[in-house]
Amino acid sequence: MHRMQVPSPRKMHLCNPFNSSSPDGATYHVVKGTVVISRQYLRSSPGRKTTVCLYSSTQVDKNKKKARLSKSESLKNRKKTKHGKTDTFTYHITFHLDMEFGLPGAIVVKNGNKSEFFLKFVSLEVSEDRKIHFDCNSWVYPVKKTNTDRLFFSNTSYLPGKTPLPLQDLRKEELVSLRGNGRGERKKWERIYDYDYYNDLGSPDKGEDRARPVLGGTTLYPYPRRCRTGRPVSAADGVTETRGQFLNLDYYVPPDDRFSPLKFSEFITSAIQAVIHFVIPEVKSLFQGDINNFGSFEQLKRDLYAEPRHSAAFEMMAMEKLKAIVPDEVYKDVTKSIKQNPAKFPVPQVIAADENAWRTDEEFAREMLAGLNPAVIKCLEVFPPVGVGGRESSITASHIEARLEGFTIHTAMDQRRIFILDHHDYLMSYLHRINSQKGVCVYASRTLLFLKDDGRIKPLAIELTLPGEEEQSRVFVPDTPVRVLWELAKTFVAVNDSGYHQLISHWLYTHAAVEPFVIATKRQLSAMHPIYKLLDPHFKDTMHINALARSILLNSGGILERTMFPGKYAMELSSKIYANWRFTEQALPEDLVKRGLAVRDFTKPSGVSLLIEDYPFAVDGLDIWVCIKKWVHNYCVRFYPDDMAVISDPELESWYTEIRHVGHGDRREDPHCWLELNSIENLAQTLTTLIWIASALHASVNFGQFAYAGFAPNRPTRCREFIPVENTHEFDELQKDPEKFFFHMVPDRFTTTLGLALIEVLSCHMSDEVYLGQRASAGWTDDGEVLRLFEEFADDLRRVEKNIKERNKNALLRNRLGPAKVPYTLMYPDTSNTSGKEKGVTGKGIPNSVSI
Repeated sequence: MHRMQVPSPRKMHLCNPFNSSSPDGATYHVVKGTVVISRQYLRSSPGRKTTVCLYSSTQVDKNKKKARLSKSESLKNRKKTKHGKTDTFTYHITFHLDMEFGLPGAIVVKNGNKSEFFLKFVSLEVSEDRKIHFDCNSWVYPVKKTNTDRLFFSNTSYLPGKTPLPLQDLRKEELVSLRGNGRGERKKWERIYDYDYYNDLGSPDKGEDRARPVLGGTTLYPYPRRCRTGRPVSAADGVTETRGQFLNLDYYVPPDDRFSPLKFSEFITSAIQAVIHFVIPEVKSLFQGDINNFGSFEQLKRDLYAEPRHSAAFEMMAMEKLKAIVPDEVYKDVTKSIKQNPAKFPVPQVIAADENAWRTDEEFAREMLAGLNPAVIKCLEVFPPVGVGGRESSITASHIEARLEGFTIHTAMDQRRIFILDHHDYLMSYLHRINSQKGVCVYASRTLLFLKDDGRIKPLAIELTLPGEEEQSRVFVPDTPVRVLWELAKTFVAVNDSGYHQLISHWLYTHAAVEPFVIATKRQLSAMHPIYKLLDPHFKDTMHINALARSILLNSGGILERTMFPGKYAMELSSKIYANWRFTEQALPEDLVKRGLAVRDFTKPSGVSLLIEDYPFAVDGLDIWVCIKKWVHNYCVRFYPDDMAVISDPELESWYTEIRHVGHGDRREDPHCWLELNSIENLAQTLTTLIWIASALHASVNFGQFAYAGFAPNRPTRCREFIPVENTHEFDELQKDPEKFFFHMVPDRFTTTLGLALIEVLSCHMSDEVYLGQRASAGWTDDGEVLRLFEEFADDLRRVEKNIKERNKNALLRNRLGPAKVPYTLMYPDTSNTSGKEKGVTGKGIPNSVSI
């Protein structure tokens, strides 16, 4: 790696403007520093009581046996500045270092004020052609609370064995402090990363119905670990960590992993605007005794997407509620933002071009390949499908053969033309309990589909099943004499898929699965470690958004339980599915092979060939996967010359051991869950998989939510009635007015609008988002070769963007637009979107991290 040699004292004195002399004639090296602090939410701005000092990376203090430490310099002469969209204060400080001090390798920031501040970065100008950058992006709390100063390392990367001697003890001490001692409850100023079970979801003090099982640590309820916030307990204790108020925004997240002031303000603003737009009008209608259901599709569209939908009085009521739960500074900022930028809620894309296209069988099937949950469909291996215990499906050859376009079932299966969307086995053991909840009527479902010659897939049959000593199944086909029965069957499939999408594809497989990696990285990899620097942007804000989810969405009585069909059994159900989760299978090529949608083909860069060539999620996803894998492999080779270097890295070994045995400890006994970290290739595959999950996979299941589910009939979240049986009163009512029956069957107005408010917020890009192929700071590393490789990565992604645009223009690729004319852009990296030029509901862009 590039290293700059400090000039000799004589040379510096003669020609270097960074030299100065003291009154006693001694020569000093002048280092000029720039300190940038966010000025949002500052109760008292940093000043002379806040100091910075430098640690040498080359010289040891002989008396203290540690890196030499400079004298402290106070922050003064601040100027109001702006970095991107962030309002900042910039301070300039000057250090006079003796000529033997060497290059700074770390800084110490001491906050002597009464309140915390958000430190963005510190930059040191050590010579005419050399700057040393310190990416901070963290809250710095008063030393009176922390009893310790804040340490930040420079942008130079070192493997543990190559760390300069003066920094070795600092490196070890910092890691030890981040791990804590496993005792006590967390205070908001502490920087401690520890593991805990999901014991904070229930509220048993509010009644038995609000109790929830502790997830993680047992064979009955396995789960990934979360960051500990309360006192440590064992899973066997069954102790629940309760939170006071319903909307709790004041809980522990380590300072380095909290939202920036700008993002926190934008997130709250977006949430409040969504509530005002969607939810408050429905609360108002409930008070006024209005009809509880939408009466028609036209009424739904008119009521939900017309402006204005709320009165000033109700907006004021919402803001008063907000004022009680957020700091005054946040409240003022949100109020200002809402006044300056009134919310504009788009018509969901799925009905924007054609109001009725969502009803077609083609669009119903296409969304399994290019919608918001495109990684569940799989190739049918056995006909009829066989469930747990060897019980066969009720779908017979007579149900589907007429729709196979001349193929027999066996020839179609031999050519891998029959596919299944299977929401059966994992639901059956829960259906009785789920349906015992008030107002919930759900089936387990199997949907068979056929691949046509033009690359599109069409549905063949839907099986809906209820539990019992003998499973009660009904099979529906598209050409049924009573067409409305087929349409209702599709609705129940969409309900199953909506629940699986939000709870499993989105929450479990991206948010929850990534958090243990975040914790292990902070605990076991120094900020100087090259793998830390590779992964750090892919963990931005993940812990904070997960904590918000546990507090508002996933908790007992939270939004997910109120809107999704599993209700109080939602998280327990996700635990059941996690029991079979494997990290190795989260790699896109492995996932496609497992689902029977690709075969091994090592002539391709991705290592696989697709069986459905027009599969937008997979085609675009594999392009992204190849880009990430190339970048990660080249990065690893830069620091690890051979496999032995990987094996002999103690921090890397501790990191991977902790992930497998603690963070994802409930999956440690499965030998197929993890690769051995014994080679550069396995390291690159592991890191690529992690980055893929945190970036592209998350983008594919998150940012299309409003486009498809923003129109609730396309993706309902639960049903309140079963499909009527012929020759019954309910069946007669269905035939008299199918539209009225539909809206009596799907969620009521309030539940629908509550769900819309949620997905509108989740679908939004924030202005401080950093996309794949970008970094928040150009100074994230001082390694010129790494920067060259990273620019190559960005170039590769730009080529992917071009290819995606070309595909979306190709009329032969029917699955990329479909009847609803929604182009597939969820894997479009959007590398040109910098500084939040395009924020809100855009339907494109791959952020680096699971940050919303």
